[in-house]
Amino acid sequence: MVELIETADGSHSLLSSKFGVTYHSRHGAVQETQHVFINAGLIPQTAFSKKLSVLEIGFGSGLNVFMTYLAAKEMGLTIDVVTYEAYPISIAESQHLNYTDVLDATADQAVFDTLHQSTWGERHQITPFFSFQKNQAAFQSIEDNNRFDIVYFDAFAPNAQPELWESPLMEKMFAALKTDGVLTTYCAKGVVKRTLKSVGFEVEAIPGPPGKREMTRAWKR
Repeated sequence: MVELIETADGSHSLLSSKFGVTYHSRHGAVQETQHVFINAGLIPQTAFSKKLSVLEIGFGSGLNVFMTYLAAKEMGLTIDVVTYEAYPISIAESQHLNYTDVLDATADQAVFDTLHQSTWGERHQITPFFSFQKNQAAFQSIEDNNRFDIVYFDAFAPNAQPELWESPLMEKMFAALKTDGVLTTYCAKGVVKRTLKSVGFEVEAIPGPPGKREMTRAWKR
């Protein structure tokens, strides 16, 4: 069960009754995704390739994937996204989200709807430049090796699901990335940064989105 809320930039987020946390920052859902995942993760990798693969940890509202699609469209990128979600929202709940209005992307409403309505566990060619597969599974089930250029680590906060921020899952993220791949997350907790370092990442603290002093970016060198 989720509750629709409006964040400070006018975009919606969801409040999980199961975990007692929001899917995005209350300071601005769209602003957070742009800053943490697009600006800090996707755009730096475009310096090396215009064809990129993304692993997302936490499909949630679909905002991160939709904004990645919009960035690909605007920047002339070819992107393949694989996303995992253990507790998906319903199609009916997704239809109340206002992202296409806030992002001035009402022409792409059908794409946003397709992200939520598409079947689980199958790869979908959404457009000639954007493919997508969502998996309804625990994040711990990921077994990819040397496949992705970017990881969007957008799991619920450590106080809600601490097991998702510990070394066993971070080791899987490290293995899933190609050399020079990057993991970005809104979380800046010291224990998370130490865990990332312990499994082999090169970690940096960079300025966070509105409402957060710092966020974390981690490289596989």
